[in-house]
Amino acid sequence: MSPFTGSAVRTADWQHLRCVIADGVATVTLARPEKLNALTFGAYADLRDLLAELSRERSVRALVLAGEGRGFCSGGDVDEIIGATLSMDTAQLLDFNRMTGQVVRAVRECPFPVIAAVHGVAAGAGAVLALAADFRVADPSARFAFLFTRVGLSGGDMGAAYLLPRVVGLGHATRLLMLGEPVRAPEAERIGLISELADEGGADEAAQRLAHRLAEGPALAYAQTKALLTAELDMPLAASVELDASTQALLMNGEDYAEFHAAFTEKRAPKWRGR
Repeated sequence: MSPFTGSAVRTADWQHLRCVIADGVATVTLARPEKLNALTFGAYADLRDLLAELSRERSVRALVLAGEGRGFCSGGDVDEIIGATLSMDTAQLLDFNRMTGQVVRAVRECPFPVIAAVHGVAAGAGAVLALAADFRVADPSARFAFLFTRVGLSGGDMGAAYLLPRVVGLGHATRLLMLGEPVRAPEAERIGLISELADEGGADEAAQRLAHRLAEGPALAYAQTKALLTAELDMPLAASVELDASTQALLMNGEDYAEFHAAFTEKRAPKWRGR
């Protein structure tokens, strides 16, 4: 995403979530604990717009997405979204579904790593938000459930049918998206849905550790690695190696590459600048 901004100033207060930025780490917390952080139209829009704003800020080098209370996110609010969509026409429904997809694209396309800190339920749209993250750090209470078929909709919602087979394989993805059965932490780790299994109650702390490790590292190298992982999912090998070559040539002309050599020569730790 482009770092260039227009006239609008950065949003200081978000109605449907909390955002705190410190030491290069943005911590975004879904904050409807009484509803297990169920998403509303406004929550989707806030996530979409916040990610776009943070993507233009050079100060953000990693992001933790967390949920307040007993769970990560229980998906779309049954009353405020499912009930409301029953009275929408096709054009309105298309606008809504495009917006939810824009949130997933924003998670995948933002130029910094995103870590989902999952405890308790991650269901429906909540499961897809976690799936879209670069890392999923979960504690033993975590359970993922892609519930879309259980409400009479396609399991391929918000890019789930694209992302999930690439994370866990087609066989597991077929089972999870068609049947909508919950996957608890031990199985989720076994099939590769979890990046790191934290101690009981420790998902937030473990996610913060990982985020700070990433924030202290070579930010430009991480951003380009993320971009290549997304871009090359559907590329033939010849196009992929050419894109890799172009990217490496650019990075070899950067400050961080020269800094590594200087640090190695001087027997010290590199001072990464993200350039």
